[in-house]
Amino acid sequence: MAMSPETNTTLEEIAALLKANQRFVIASHYRPDGDALGSALGLAFSLKAMGKDVTVINRDGAPVSLAFLPGASTIEVPKDGQSFEADVFIALDTAERDRLGDTVASAVNAPVTVNIDHHISNPGYGDLNYIDSTAPATGQIIFQLIDLGNFPLPKETCDLLFAAISTDTGSFQYRSTTAETYRIGAALIEGGVEVADISTKLYDSFPLRRVELMRELLAEMKISSDARVASWMLTRETRLRLGIKPGDTEGLVDILRGIDSVMVAAHLEEQPGGSVRVSLRSKSRDADVCKICQTFGGGGHQLAAGASVPGPREVAHERVLDAIAAALPTK
Repeated sequence: MAMSPETNTTLEEIAALLKANQRFVIASHYRPDGDALGSALGLAFSLKAMGKDVTVINRDGAPVSLAFLPGASTIEVPKDGQSFEADVFIALDTAERDRLGDTVASAVNAPVTVNIDHHISNPGYGDLNYIDSTAPATGQIIFQLIDLGNFPLPKETCDLLFAAISTDTGSFQYRSTTAETYRIGAALIEGGVEVADISTKLYDSFPLRRVELMRELLAEMKISSDARVASWMLTRETRLRLGIKPGDTEGLVDILRGIDSVMVAAHLEEQPGGSVRVSLRSKSRDADVCKICQTFGGGGHQLAAGASVPGPREVAHERVLDAIAAALPTK
């Protein structure tokens, strides 16, 4: 494993810490995706099977699209002023501490913070940091932790880690997928995962409003003059008109990325406060979208990254497109 400079511990040390303590709070980034929730809940089920006391928290809870995941309904959404006492706080799949959200970051009172992630931009904000930017999903790291520590692997954990890895690898298709990823997938299937069932729930169970949103995307997308950049802005008006909920936009940027000539795809979403949330996807390491997003205070991976850009939306859109154009390799 090529470890990030911010990594200051090993999975063996983390496993020993988890065995030695009793009370845990586990959190992941707000607006959680399948990897964030699957990793957090998957580790929670394993620790609970060891007799540990575990609370999973998230600023936004589980989106409707992931409500089927085992344990999703048990996730606690911290209220202002609420406090969670623990021996160890575990932050998963969260590239920056701010991405936990203020209500989460301020709610946990624990002497030790463990930061486990696969984003190369993670600065190592925990007391113990394990950042493996070669891992295609945090869920893969959590499986390795459970396996190395000889922790229990209940069926719920198998389902959750399979969902985590599948969603962050594009159903085991992205460039970051390795032979090890497939070996772990096989081990999870041996643990009871029904692949067809979980894949149907992840990829073939969308509400009508999402399909209507796809229609808007196709009608309003922008293609650069050289056809190497495709972008789309989800405005507040469209979100309100269609009744879009958190999680409905997950994966839509891949429609733009799927255009044969496109090297970088951008999905932008206007936020209630006027800022613009940006998700970038690249087909080539020659167009490093992590570096692009870092110029706006964000981060992620070379081929998938995100940031928040100040509004108004038209200005933000142009700034992002200019940054992408400047980062593209010359033809």
